[in-house]
Amino acid sequence: MTVLQATAPTLSCAGISAAYDPKVPVLHDIDACFEPGRFTAVIGPNGSGKSTLLSCLARQLSCQGRIALDEADVRRMSRRSYAQQVAFLPQSPFAPEGVSVRGLVERGRTPHRRPFAPLSRSDHAAADAAIERLSLTNLAERSLTDLSGGQRQRAWLALVLAQDAPVLLLDEPTAFLDLAHQADLLCLGRSLAAEGRTVIAVLHDLNLAAAFADDLLVIEHGRTSAFGSPTEVLTADLLAETYGLSAEVIADPHTGAPVVLPRTGAAGEGRVTGAIAGGAAVAVGGAGGTAGRGSASAQPIQTIQPVTTAEEQP
Repeated sequence: MTVLQATAPTLSCAGISAAYDPKVPVLHDIDACFEPGRFTAVIGPNGSGKSTLLSCLARQLSCQGRIALDEADVRRMSRRSYAQQVAFLPQSPFAPEGVSVRGLVERGRTPHRRPFAPLSRSDHAAADAAIERLSLTNLAERSLTDLSGGQRQRAWLALVLAQDAPVLLLDEPTAFLDLAHQADLLCLGRSLAAEGRTVIAVLHDLNLAAAFADDLLVIEHGRTSAFGSPTEVLTADLLAETYGLSAEVIADPHTGAPVVLPRTGAAGEGRVTGAIAGGAAVAVGGAGGTAGRGSASAQPIQTIQPVTTAEEQP
């Protein structure tokens, strides 16, 4: 399931604006370029538009602006063709009642099959490889509903790997995982990028993002606040301006990656900011939601179905 760097496309967007309610805009003219062979973490305060951006990139949410794979406008691609290139793991994916781990992972092969066609030998091989890579072999025949939250999350990640797409969009992939499995997952993200894939993940833990990602894209109030390497992006000034957090940023003595150390009682006025202990460093952030849903005037949206589980039409 290795993708050669030469074959992986660059995913880019220009002028992306989106809203769940016309009166409540969420994204405003977002420009970004995600290159193959790099792992990009999308960070920002709760409700800033991170998940909305990934939904737009996955073609799960209508938006204004242009999204392209290399130079090809994705709106001219069929859903099936796009799903062969881009795999998406949303925050709250939906699984049919009683499906097993193996059955779920095999659904990742949908874009590569004709409608109602049986799984081929290569489909089974791709699913088995994904199950093994996520350490789910002993759970493969178990029902998804019988698993812990962390185990279910790993099963969904295995589905994404089975899809074998060169571009991966992961919305909070470390949710429900303990610290060890979070680190394992982000190591996997780095490995997939090293294989030539384009990997984009929404993360809330700034220290883990800084430790594992090649680039950080900061979204604030639906706009691009910063983009660059973790060392370039994670500064005390940015944390104060974007998160309302007074913090010290030091270099990891082993890797040189920035480490955020919030000052006790340093939350900015008018904004609630939390600090969560995570491993050897202090991780800033918490459970997030899709931008706009917290607004009293925002309308609820239907559960977004992942590209990977829908039957694609040619």
